[in-house]
Amino acid sequence: MESTGLHWLAQAAPDPEGFRAQWERTGLGLMLLPAGRRWDVLSVPGRLGHPALDILDGGSCGPALADFGDEHVSFLVPVGTAARWVGTGVRCAGEGTWIVVPHPERSSRGVRWLVPPDGSGRLNDPVLLELALHEAAAGLSDW
Repeated sequence: MESTGLHWLAQAAPDPEGFRAQWERTGLGLMLLPAGRRWDVLSVPGRLGHPALDILDGGSCGPALADFGDEHVSFLVPVGTAARWVGTGVRCAGEGTWIVVPHPERSSRGVRWLVPPDGSGRLNDPVLLELALHEAAAGLSDW
Protein backbone atom coordinates (compact mmCIF):
# COMPACT_ATOMS: atom_id res chain seq x y z
CA MET A 1 0.00 0.00 0.00
CA GLU A 2 1.25 3.48 -0.77
CA SER A 3 2.80 5.46 2.03
CA THR A 4 0.99 8.78 1.77
CA GLY A 5 0.29 11.35 4.44
CA LEU A 6 -3.35 10.24 4.48
CA HIS A 7 -2.43 6.58 4.98
CA TRP A 8 0.02 7.54 7.74
CA LEU A 9 -2.56 9.70 9.56
CA ALA A 10 -5.20 6.98 9.24
CA GLN A 11 -2.97 4.55 11.13
CA ALA A 12 -3.77 6.54 14.30
CA ALA A 13 -7.50 5.87 13.93
CA PRO A 14 -9.15 2.96 15.76
CA ASP A 15 -10.25 1.64 12.32
CA PRO A 16 -7.69 2.93 9.80
CA GLU A 17 -9.39 1.57 6.67
CA GLY A 18 -12.82 2.77 7.76
CA PHE A 19 -11.34 6.18 8.59
CA ARG A 20 -9.69 6.50 5.16
CA ALA A 21 -12.83 5.36 3.38
CA GLN A 22 -15.02 7.83 5.29
CA TRP A 23 -12.62 10.70 4.68
CA GLU A 24 -12.47 9.97 0.96
CA ARG A 25 -16.21 9.31 0.63
CA THR A 26 -17.45 12.33 2.56
CA GLY A 27 -14.85 14.78 1.30
CA LEU A 28 -14.74 16.34 4.76
CA GLY A 29 -11.88 18.72 5.20
CA LEU A 30 -11.40 18.05 8.92
CA MET A 31 -11.52 14.86 10.96
CA LEU A 32 -10.87 13.86 14.57
CA LEU A 33 -7.99 11.55 15.38
CA PRO A 34 -6.76 10.25 18.74
CA ALA A 35 -3.42 11.49 19.99
CA GLY A 36 -1.19 9.15 21.95
CA ARG A 37 -1.42 6.19 19.57
CA ARG A 38 1.09 7.08 16.84
CA TRP A 39 2.06 10.57 17.98
CA ASP A 40 1.47 13.20 20.64
CA VAL A 41 0.85 16.88 19.96
CA LEU A 42 2.46 19.96 21.50
CA SER A 43 0.64 23.25 20.81
CA VAL A 44 2.19 26.65 21.41
CA PRO A 45 0.97 30.20 20.75
CA GLY A 46 1.34 31.13 17.09
CA ARG A 47 3.68 34.04 17.84
CA LEU A 48 6.11 31.46 19.27
CA GLY A 49 5.31 28.52 17.02
CA HIS A 50 5.84 30.23 13.67
CA PRO A 51 9.39 31.43 14.50
CA ALA A 52 10.18 27.99 15.99
CA LEU A 53 8.99 26.38 12.75
CA ASP A 54 11.28 28.71 10.78
CA ILE A 55 14.19 27.70 13.02
CA LEU A 56 13.45 24.00 12.51
CA ASP A 57 13.01 24.37 8.76
CA GLY A 58 16.15 22.67 7.66
CA GLY A 59 14.70 19.31 6.81
CA SER A 60 14.40 18.46 10.50
CA CYS A 61 10.78 19.48 10.88
CA GLY A 62 8.03 16.90 11.09
CA PRO A 63 4.30 17.54 10.70
CA ALA A 64 2.98 20.83 12.07
CA LEU A 65 -0.49 22.42 12.06
CA ALA A 66 -1.90 25.90 12.49
CA ASP A 67 -5.37 26.44 13.91
CA PHE A 68 -8.00 29.02 13.08
CA GLY A 69 -6.40 32.46 12.85
CA ASP A 70 -2.92 31.04 13.50
CA GLU A 71 -3.51 31.38 17.24
CA HIS A 72 -1.65 28.13 17.87
CA VAL A 73 0.93 26.03 16.07
CA SER A 74 0.89 22.32 16.89
CA PHE A 75 3.78 19.94 16.39
CA LEU A 76 3.40 16.16 16.10
CA VAL A 77 5.97 14.52 18.37
CA PRO A 78 6.71 10.94 19.51
CA VAL A 79 4.22 9.17 21.77
CA GLY A 80 4.97 9.84 25.44
CA THR A 81 6.31 13.35 24.88
CA ALA A 82 3.12 15.00 26.14
CA ALA A 83 3.36 13.18 29.49
CA ARG A 84 6.98 14.25 30.02
CA TRP A 85 6.86 17.81 28.64
CA VAL A 86 7.46 20.57 31.14
CA GLY A 87 6.90 24.05 29.76
CA THR A 88 4.79 27.10 30.40
CA GLY A 89 2.16 27.90 27.80
CA VAL A 90 2.43 24.57 25.98
CA ARG A 91 -0.74 22.52 25.56
CA CYS A 92 -0.03 18.81 25.38
CA ALA A 93 -2.25 16.17 23.79
CA GLY A 94 -1.40 12.56 24.47
CA GLU A 95 -3.23 9.36 25.24
CA GLY A 96 -6.93 9.89 25.84
CA THR A 97 -7.19 13.10 23.82
CA TRP A 98 -8.36 13.79 20.28
CA ILE A 99 -7.28 16.46 17.83
CA VAL A 100 -8.74 17.93 14.65
CA VAL A 101 -6.62 17.31 11.57
CA PRO A 102 -7.12 18.53 8.02
CA HIS A 103 -6.82 16.25 5.02
CA PRO A 104 -3.11 16.23 4.11
CA GLU A 105 -3.72 16.48 0.37
CA ARG A 106 -6.56 19.04 0.30
CA SER A 107 -6.82 22.63 1.36
CA SER A 108 -9.18 23.42 4.19
CA ARG A 109 -10.41 26.48 5.98
CA GLY A 110 -9.32 26.97 9.53
CA VAL A 111 -6.98 24.21 10.65
CA ARG A 112 -4.25 23.63 8.05
CA TRP A 113 -0.95 21.85 7.68
CA LEU A 114 2.12 24.07 7.81
CA VAL A 115 4.23 20.94 7.27
CA PRO A 116 2.00 18.09 6.07
CA PRO A 117 2.81 14.49 6.94
CA ASP A 118 4.63 12.85 4.04
CA GLY A 119 3.89 9.26 4.95
CA SER A 120 7.42 8.53 6.20
CA GLY A 121 6.43 8.55 9.86
CA ARG A 122 8.84 11.37 10.62
CA LEU A 123 7.87 13.36 13.72
CA ASN A 124 9.33 16.44 15.36
CA ASP A 125 12.28 15.68 17.61
CA PRO A 126 11.30 16.98 21.08
CA VAL A 127 14.88 18.05 21.89
CA LEU A 128 15.22 20.05 18.68
CA LEU A 129 11.73 21.47 19.14
CA GLU A 130 12.54 22.59 22.68
CA LEU A 131 15.72 24.30 21.47
CA ALA A 132 13.81 26.01 18.65
CA LEU A 133 11.13 27.19 21.08
CA HIS A 134 13.79 28.64 23.40
CA GLU A 135 15.46 30.40 20.48
CA ALA A 136 12.11 31.73 19.26
CA ALA A 137 11.22 32.95 22.78
CA ALA A 138 14.58 34.72 23.05
CA GLY A 139 13.85 36.42 19.73
CA LEU A 140 10.47 37.59 21.01
CA SER A 141 12.03 39.08 24.15
CA ASP A 142 14.41 41.14 21.97
CA TRP A 143 11.52 43.33 20.85
